[in-house]
Amino acid sequence: MKLGIMGTNWITDAFVEGAINSGEWEMNAVYSRTLDKAYAFGEKYKVENYFDDIEMMASSDVIDAVYIASPNAMHYEHALHFLRNKKHVIVEKPIFSTVAELEDAHKVAKENGVFLFEAARHIQEPNFKILQDSIQKVGKLHGATLAYMNYSSRYDNVLAGEEPNIFSLKFSGGSLVDLGVYPMYTAVALFGVPEKATYFATKLRTGVDGGGPVIFEYPDFTVTILQAKMSQSFMPSEIYGEKGTLVIDPLTGIQSIQYADNHTKDIEELAMSTIPNDMEFEATEFARIIKETDTLAYEDLEDLSKAVLQISNDLRHQNGIWYKVEK
Repeated sequence: MKLGIMGTNWITDAFVEGAINSGEWEMNAVYSRTLDKAYAFGEKYKVENYFDDIEMMASSDVIDAVYIASPNAMHYEHALHFLRNKKHVIVEKPIFSTVAELEDAHKVAKENGVFLFEAARHIQEPNFKILQDSIQKVGKLHGATLAYMNYSSRYDNVLAGEEPNIFSLKFSGGSLVDLGVYPMYTAVALFGVPEKATYFATKLRTGVDGGGPVIFEYPDFTVTILQAKMSQSFMPSEIYGEKGTLVIDPLTGIQSIQYADNHTKDIEELAMSTIPNDMEFEATEFARIIKETDTLAYEDLEDLSKAVLQISNDLRHQNGIWYKVEK
């Protein structure tokens, strides 16, 4: 399938590399606000089609699908251009700023017979599937700690008095939607939607969150999520139960899943060897869903995306964090 891209940054490079490696996609078009930037990004992939007009790219026949990695607040507007022109759309997480945007975009996608995906790459990893299948090994669940804290160089800009996009209310930024989305996706995919979710956010001068713990409460256990862009953690994630503990390291791009038996103290490695670029897995799965018109798999992803976005909206609002697009 012919792929176009919006957003010429490192995450786009990683997705394009994974898509090409999957054998399911060919890179065929690049959009940027300036053609010079588009050429600079696309020439290494020998791309022939370049655009600085979104509607021209969306209405052209040189792409079947687009990958969007523009600033968060612009995802919705950009996605609609392509959906209305019957192009499949893959949006880098967080997919949109609000649930209302998500519901409307899915409505437009259905009306035009195309698919809309959120690129939450880690849930497509083979090792994540192994983790899902291994939950039963711990027996009755007692709880989990899911950690994803990466210090952002953009936080240095905040400390210097600047307001980079990822730390801006105008651009729908903050740690929860940028990094917290990974452990939230993991929790909802493994355990379902929590009965209650609480966020103890550290708010920054720019108005967004820099990080903080999130608590998901389920009927018989709780999940603690540790996430931040202003701090660095090296701890693995763990899932606890009556029979044993699963130790996951790291939470995305999983390299190790160890099962530690509570009684024998034996440790069993469950993870399989993986590849350097885990975005290949999501590129392969999205292509499969499109080619096979697998509506059941698609609807599962749609429900998961909506659940995580609803939770993140609620958690932000608990802490008085409202994006510009919400006002």
